[in-house]
Formats: sequence, structure tokens, C-alpha cells
Amino acid sequence: MVAFRSGHSGNSLGQHNRNFPPLLNPRTSLRPHEVETISTALSEANHAFMRRYPGESNRRQAVHTVYGGAHLFKADSARRLGAVALRSLEEYAPDAATLARVLGMEGDPPLAQKVHARIVEKLEREAIEDFRLDFEDGYGNRADAEEDGHAASSAAEVARGLAENSLPPFIGIRIKPMNEDLRERSVRTLDIFVTNLLAETGGKLPDNFIITVPKIQLPQQMSAAVRFFELLEQRNGLASGALKIEPMIETPQAIINAHGQIAISSLIDAAEGRCQSIHFGVYDYTANCGITAAYQAMRHPTCDFARQVMLVSTAGTGVHLSDGATNILPVGPHRAMEGNSLTADQLAQNRAAVHGAWRLGYDDNMHSLRNGFYQGWDLHPAQFVTRYAAVYSFFLSGLTSASNRLKAFVEKAALASLHGDVFDDAATGQGLLNFFLRGIACGAIHEDEALATGLSLEEIRSRSFLKILQSRRDE
Repeated sequence: MVAFRSGHSGNSLGQHNRNFPPLLNPRTSLRPHEVETISTALSEANHAFMRRYPGESNRRQAVHTVYGGAHLFKADSARRLGAVALRSLEEYAPDAATLARVLGMEGDPPLAQKVHARIVEKLEREAIEDFRLDFEDGYGNRADAEEDGHAASSAAEVARGLAENSLPPFIGIRIKPMNEDLRERSVRTLDIFVTNLLAETGGKLPDNFIITVPKIQLPQQMSAAVRFFELLEQRNGLASGALKIEPMIETPQAIINAHGQIAISSLIDAAEGRCQSIHFGVYDYTANCGITAAYQAMRHPTCDFARQVMLVSTAGTGVHLSDGATNILPVGPHRAMEGNSLTADQLAQNRAAVHGAWRLGYDDNMHSLRNGFYQGWDLHPAQFVTRYAAVYSFFLSGLTSASNRLKAFVEKAALASLHGDVFDDAATGQGLLNFFLRGIACGAIHEDEALATGLSLEEIRSRSFLKILQSRRDE
């Protein structure tokens, strides 16, 4: 909570109080040294709290992470996968009306038109925001020599993408777990990839490079990864802390540990400042909770429980959260053989399969967004369509209301500051500002639309509601 005060009060109570002369020697019971002693101890605790909970980060957060087998990654993978996504949209939802019918947005044709247009623009401009070269589930267990080779060759492709400026804004690798069975293989792949990447780039990491460690169970697994990161940094001339870690929550023990304690904070602490994001693995988590395959799904109640624990544990820390993926892919069951065409019935079956998977993915993504998870996984380029459809409809449907609220909020806060009233709800204002920052970052909201808030682009780009109010107060 933040309070803004000036030298006088502008509220009715303040007006009333000015009818009485101030007391020259008011009685007090507390002695100055007592106040100072207690306040000093409290101040230390307050500052420790603020260090641990600095508030929501102003770093950009990707709206999705695309996982793909590391052996398949090429320097131009982002462009090629974006083209596949665009073809899927053109084939199965070539116009806004079709997409609206598939996703249940028929009630608002202008919104559907705007969402469709922005999906097309996004897929043409920046179809992938975050990519993870996968050496785990999307790669499988292979011979050591084969994985060694793929670790080196995929690193070379990332280096080439860096040189050609063809990488997505965020990129990284997912290694195997740090458990007893796979730890040795995991560390070797990490070593080969990072060492070869830096050798190819002259010691430079791509922007927003991150290492995902799956199936985290213990803080000690995080600590061990950090120690390996430190050695890699020292041996390859990287700055300390350059390698970031992203744990995947896929086991119940990562939510509640053996002592019955919430475990997320201990994992973040073990990362020693290197953890800026945490991902949730829906299907491994539900399997580890004993949920049978037929009922493992994004919206299963066990997943909602885990998400809420993650959300509460990371609130105010600046750590970003990502949800999992819909595992029903928008792919038709029929493919035309060379020289042949699909029948009308086969085309209809393909359309029904893609549309059904799109609607499921859209509903899953909207569920995540409504519950405070602004990022999720995509496993196939055709899923980009409903990823952006959900993100854009989420932001655009709330745009007018959020604009009016933020405009009124800024005016109210500035007025309170001007007249000496107490304004102590800056967190709500920052939350409204973050709505626009997230929407602008992913292309859902255009900068000119954000001007309806009454804020300038410079104020919005400051990313701080507090700075906006302080600047207006000083004018």
C-alpha cells in the first residue's frame, strides 16, 4: 500500500479539524527511544519483506512456450512453424465468422473481426514468442553418442539463428530431470549445449536464454543445478548469474513437501536469484497424483489446486508462471497421398477434428488466463491460432472497462495527492497498468488504443503506476 500526502488535508474531516487550534503540548505516553527501538526492528522486517516481495516484474512475459524436440530445431524453425500456423488458420478459419463460430464468439462480431485480424498479423510478424529445445519428453531416451551429437548440433543451430536474427524473443533448452536415473545424462547435455553454443557465438548468450529443469522434487536439485551453472559460467567467461533456471512443477512433492509445507518458496530460494519463471506440467502432475489417463486434463481440479498454490507462493515476487498444454492437437486424421485428393467426407472429418481441438484449446487457455496464468505451452503450430485467439479476446473484451477504470483511477489518485488525501491503493492501479503492458507486449492491444486511459505512451512505458503518480504530482 502506498500513501501520498501533502501539507494539508482536503477531506471533510480535515476541513472540520481546521476549526480548532492545534495543541501546543499534546500528551503522549511513548518515549522517543522506545519508539525508535521498536521501529528499527520493524523497519528491518519491512525492508526484508520488500526485498522478497518487490511486486510484479516489469519484464516482458511471453504468452506461450513452444516445446519441440532439440534434434529437429533449425535456425529458421520459428519462421517455418509460423508459416504452418498461418496455413492452418487459412484452411480451417479463413474469416472471422468461421473462427467466431468455432470458438463460441458469435455474440460479438466486431470483437471476432478484430481478434481474427490480429491473429493473422501476429502469425506473420512473430508467431513464436518463446521456444524450448527439448531433450526430455519431446526427445526421448537415446544412445549417449546420439544425444551428445544433437546437443552440439542444436547449439550450432541456435548460434546460427542468433547471427541471422531469426530466433524468437525468448529461447532455451529443457534438459532431463536431476534425479538419480537421469542426472548424469542431464548434466552432460547441459554442458555440451552451453559450451558449444558459447564457442560458436564468441561467448554470447541469446537474449532471454533459460534452462528448464523438469520434474523438480527437492530444493537440493535446484541447488545442484545452480552449482553446475556457476562452473559453466566460470569456464566460459559468462557473468555470474547469466544462466537462469526454470523449474517445472510436475510432482506433488514440489507443491507440498515431506513435512507438509508449501514447497515453492524453498525451490525459488534454492535458485539463489536465478529463478525468474516456473512452469506447470499438467500431465505428469496429474499422473503423479494418481489420476488415470482418461481424466488427465488442463482443467482437472487437482491442477487448479496446484496452480493456486503456485500463484499464492509467487505473488509479489516477480516470478512469472506458465501453465501447461492442451494435449489434443488440432490435426486432421486424413492426409492426401501424393497425386490424390481427399474426399469431401475426409475433408469434413479433418475440419471437425481441428475445430474441436481448437475449441478445447481456446477454453483451456481462457481458463488459465482467468486464473492468473498468462503463459502456457503449445505443442503444435496449429495451436498458435487458439493461443492468440484466447489472449486477444481476453484483453480486447476487457479493454474498454480497463481503460475507463485506469483513467478514473489515475485522476482519483492525482486528485487525492493534490489535496492531501491519502491514496493507499497503488497496487490496484499497477494491476490495471499491467493489463495494458501485457496486452501491448503480445500485440493484443495497440499502443493507440492504450491512449484511451488518458496516459501517454511514455507513462505507460515507464511500467510503474507509482512513477506515473509521482510525475503528475510534481507537475
